[in-house]
Amino acid sequence: MAHLRELTTWFLHSKSINGVQGLNVTLAMRVAVAAQACLLILNLDIDCFDNWVEVVLYPGAFRINHERVDAIGLVHSDANVLSGEAWLRGPVILSWDDVERDTYHPQLGRNVVLHEFAHKLDGLNGVTNGLPPLRRGMSRIRWGEDFSGAYDALCLQVATGKSACINPYAATSPAEFFAVSSEYFFTAPDILKSCYPGVHRQLTLFYSPVTVR
Repeated sequence: MAHLRELTTWFLHSKSINGVQGLNVTLAMRVAVAAQACLLILNLDIDCFDNWVEVVLYPGAFRINHERVDAIGLVHSDANVLSGEAWLRGPVILSWDDVERDTYHPQLGRNVVLHEFAHKLDGLNGVTNGLPPLRRGMSRIRWGEDFSGAYDALCLQVATGKSACINPYAATSPAEFFAVSSEYFFTAPDILKSCYPGVHRQLTLFYSPVTVR
């Protein structure tokens, strides 16, 4: 697709993709990241990927330490092993092992590049809450109804131990629900449409140039 190639070229010239922990980043690796990221903005604007400049590639899953303050003011440090992370005003961090798997051995509903760059779109309003800036003509009310209903249904399934039809990680927060739903929209749209037709409809309006009746 010509437009995707153009966007990928723009991405490669506009963003730096750097390896850490000795990872040598080849042109093929950079193209794999850029092309998958640009799928999300194929029918949006390149300004959606504004205000940050770097993608950081780890060889594999990486450990991130986060500090949190509890109700009485004590600071706790939590360590998590991640395959990807998107900072609100900073870089996107990815595990190359996971990117490579998703590129050459794709699985339905799973793509770390799509997931983390969906967080970037979500954060354009200054907060990641599952409500990115919508396209002209889209209804925030309808978006909220469709996403909230599906998210609540998934949370109930997970809480009651029932089998979820999408990755149960989506029940972590509305932001993660949006990111996981975006993964499914591009890699397993039939599953998403079957499980949550309203969410599929909203993402079609958001990501695609067509009008959904």
